[in-house]
Amino acid sequence: MTYSGPEVIAAGHICLDLFPRFTNEPGRKLGDLLRPGTLVKMGDMTFSTGGSVFNTGMALRIFGCRVGFAAKVGDDAIGRIITDVLRRNGNADGVKVSAGEPSSYTVVLAPQGVDRVFLHCPGTNDTFVSGDIDFNLVRGARLFHFGYPTLMDALHAEDGRELEAIFSGAKRAGAATSMDISLPDPCSPAGRADWRAIYGRVLPKVDVFTPSIEEAFFTLDPAAYLERKASAAGEELIEHITPGEFRRIAGEFVKMGCAVVALKAGHNGWYLRAGDSKRLAAAGSIFSGREKEWAGRELWCPAFAVDRIVSATGAGDVSIAAFLAALLRGAGPERCLKMANCAGYMNLRAMDATGGLVSWDEMERVLPSLLERGVSALDGAGGWEWEKEERLWERIGAAGARGRDENTGGKTLWQERSQA
Repeated sequence: MTYSGPEVIAAGHICLDLFPRFTNEPGRKLGDLLRPGTLVKMGDMTFSTGGSVFNTGMALRIFGCRVGFAAKVGDDAIGRIITDVLRRNGNADGVKVSAGEPSSYTVVLAPQGVDRVFLHCPGTNDTFVSGDIDFNLVRGARLFHFGYPTLMDALHAEDGRELEAIFSGAKRAGAATSMDISLPDPCSPAGRADWRAIYGRVLPKVDVFTPSIEEAFFTLDPAAYLERKASAAGEELIEHITPGEFRRIAGEFVKMGCAVVALKAGHNGWYLRAGDSKRLAAAGSIFSGREKEWAGRELWCPAFAVDRIVSATGAGDVSIAAFLAALLRGAGPERCLKMANCAGYMNLRAMDATGGLVSWDEMERVLPSLLERGVSALDGAGGWEWEKEERLWERIGAAGARGRDENTGGKTLWQERSQA
């Protein structure tokens, strides 16, 4: 097929994902399934190109965007598979092949009823630097999206010097920018990196930042994150992070320089906080003429209820893709969040990242029939109001003006409630 003029460049981490299918009954622990010396009967093996480049890039393509890919692979069988998949799906001009280096792969262990375990070889992702991107391919694109620098060693070394160079290059090429991260292993170089220093260099050049709340929490304050996780005693940490803490964390990122922060909150949906009109205007065409619609907004969009989850592999990546696709179509923040949640809902129906996705038109058709999950922590909380027409929560400022920030003095949601 002929490929020309990408409007989005999906760059960063790429790998080959291998999915051995477990046939266990739900309810067993991972340690019981994978005991040393035992034979575990498995189903078939499926595989898919994965990582942010493929998951987010291919989802953007399914949603109707013209996508170019920028990544790095080795000159081995895995690298050839990855490159062939990208070439067959549009464009592999931005994929650099590095002789003598191994390509990246991930084995995804996802027994029924058990959270996933990833066995990951970083390969060429660890040596990826700004020089591996042909910024001539970025020229003409409206958006440059970079994913998973937390899994790429050279990009968090030296306080993010190379990561800053990547976003500086994208900005010089005229593109708006977005970034997603993954949760670092606390014992890895990424887990020990000074992410506050990295953010200080990089976020002024990032227009849309889309980490999960756990990723954001850890990178801003790893000691507090690990303490909180230990105190959760095996429960999902997301249930122990208050809406007030979402606001504080997103507010820090906005102060560091990005235009829009959208925090993924798993089964609780998405929280969004936007900067001021001046910063939004500096992002380029993606917010052009719509700065007032976004400026200062704080929204919480509940996820949609799902009857049966096959796998959550790539759910965050494809929901980001829908958010960005809606943004490129000129949608406001409410619609961007709704489409992000819809894509996440679709993703949960398949084993791989993109197998459950449908076209943009089909998502828009299905969207009105989906039912939101409740976010009980917001019900009756000071400052939050349920918008019946849009079916999401909005933070209303002290003077009742939409989007105006209310200084809570760092109080948690529970403190705000007790004084309401």
